[in-house]
Amino acid sequence: MTHPLVLRCGGRPVGRYLAGADLPARLSPRPYLHPVTTLHGTPVTEERPADHLHHLGVSVAVPDVDGRNFWGGRTFVRDQGPTELDNHGEQRHDGWKLRDPDGFVEDLTWTSGGTDVLRERRTVAATGLTADAWALDFTFSLTNPGDRDLSIGSPATNGRPGAGYGGFFWRAPKAPAPPDVFTAGHDGEPAVHGRTADWLALRGPDWTLVFAGATDDTREDPWFVRTDEYPGVGSSLAWDARLPVPAGGTVVRRVVTVVADGRLDRAGAAALVRKALS
Repeated sequence: MTHPLVLRCGGRPVGRYLAGADLPARLSPRPYLHPVTTLHGTPVTEERPADHLHHLGVSVAVPDVDGRNFWGGRTFVRDQGPTELDNHGEQRHDGWKLRDPDGFVEDLTWTSGGTDVLRERRTVAATGLTADAWALDFTFSLTNPGDRDLSIGSPATNGRPGAGYGGFFWRAPKAPAPPDVFTAGHDGEPAVHGRTADWLALRGPDWTLVFAGATDDTREDPWFVRTDEYPGVGSSLAWDARLPVPAGGTVVRRVVTVVADGRLDRAGAAALVRKALS
């Protein structure tokens, strides 16, 4: 296991990045951020919760890359449902291109069964916004290093409607009451799940997360949202159709997340997103 990297914002620790955690194969081992905290120290991520052991703070997790599971847990099989398969992959840390207190650039290989399926360049940075808020800027570029085309799918593309998860995913901590969720024009899980929005806010008892797509392609990805079952938000690469990654081709996504102390309203969330993206 590589030594965890402590991510800082204005000198304050706001996250811990584990680039080589020793995890069981069934969890699809991968680097992840946990804990992530507000500037005043409130945790806003969860690691290996009892309800979903394969949820690992903030990570890039994909349940179907040409049939290989880089999400963890069971695989959804068409006409069969969630099934235990020996198809789990691993995101291997290859090295740092840059490693500073407020961010890093990392190279990874997504490997499964002895095959290098994808190569990734990951860029993460922490930026201060106000005395009570900072932003996590997270970009990942996935390249197909092989000589044949492949594609990224999800349980939804394999026959489970509404389960188009896979890509950037943030598991938030549970509280006695489910968090609120809203966008610029809608409120509640049924209204925002599976829809596109320039930004989406998840509001807990004393914290608010505001997720924003920061490229045109990212803004076209629908949001995967859970509040009642568990608190989690993801930006979906393959909501209702498989995403092709041609041989030698690259898929790039960038999500900027505002991490704020307190309970932001709609206007406050929108203002911080504008500042984070400016």
